[in-house]
Amino acid sequence: MALSPPPPSPLTVMELTPFRSASALHLKPYLLLWTLEVISFGSPALTAISACRDCKPSSTNCTQICPPYLILYGSGATGGITLVETLDLPGKKVPDFVVGCSLFSSRQPAGIAGFGRGPASLPSQLGLKKFSYCLLSHKFDDTGENSFLVLDSGSASGHKTQNVSYTPFLRNPTVAGKHAFSVYYYVGLRKITVGGERVQIPYRYLSPGSDGNGGTIIDSGTTFTYMSKLVFELVRSSFVKQVKNYERTVDVEFLTGLGLCYNVSGLKTVSLPEMRFHFKGGAEMALPLANYFSITGDADAVCLTMVSDSAFGGGPSIILGNFQMQNFYVEYDLRNGRLGFRPAVMQMTEN
Repeated sequence: MALSPPPPSPLTVMELTPFRSASALHLKPYLLLWTLEVISFGSPALTAISACRDCKPSSTNCTQICPPYLILYGSGATGGITLVETLDLPGKKVPDFVVGCSLFSSRQPAGIAGFGRGPASLPSQLGLKKFSYCLLSHKFDDTGENSFLVLDSGSASGHKTQNVSYTPFLRNPTVAGKHAFSVYYYVGLRKITVGGERVQIPYRYLSPGSDGNGGTIIDSGTTFTYMSKLVFELVRSSFVKQVKNYERTVDVEFLTGLGLCYNVSGLKTVSLPEMRFHFKGGAEMALPLANYFSITGDADAVCLTMVSDSAFGGGPSIILGNFQMQNFYVEYDLRNGRLGFRPAVMQMTEN
């Protein structure tokens, strides 16, 4: 998939070039990839240290049992025992580093690095003040190419990265029995525009309520941006209203599990309304077309890579996923409480 510069109107253009990778959609995607619940004997970051540190590295007959954990995701689960190790990084050693040793996993990768606000996450355990990443296009999913993750424990000022737009993190809602809300990164998404027209999303969906429902979080572990049913229907209706040159293909929508697909068979380029996210503080994210529509199969259709789940109840109304972050530099400035982003030309390396 190659992109050409957008025309002066609020449209973006995609050149259709079939390729075989994970972003050429053939099967129904697993819709939700963010953590719903953590089941363990106490907080892993606290219990594991107190329960397991009595075992010395030289011990050959340690009988201390570390606490188990079970993490449930919308698409699967992983569980095992919690261990404490010394993490040896170039120029830095981190003692009592908590890591989960997975004993079983369902529909999950072999390893998961947590970057949330929880005590067991990498930023918390490493004492990071900032971290940033650039995500490659999903068209490289089946290749050996990758991009960079930067971990910064020394940032001590309010310095802003050049050409980066910032929006402040919002205060997390505090809800009894809903610890998960405390580890998310909430941002102030003020509006969404499609083709320059504002999507009329009710305020209660854009702002987290005292019960933890509503609002927007950013989560690199979620594939497609998730929207609650009403928000998704409003966004989809905005596209349907403006797109007149292509016919919807219900068969492809059924096969992929995606809610909006257009038949583009035989076409070399496709023009669709531009989509923008408008954040608190004036930051705007203008999405390249490949970040919110993806080709399917051999370029017979393009589908909106945003999803909904009517069965899901409670929590954030919008989860900004990694499909929408392709070819963006994304910065989590934890010291100054803000999220930064800018379009990026990726520098790739091979494994």
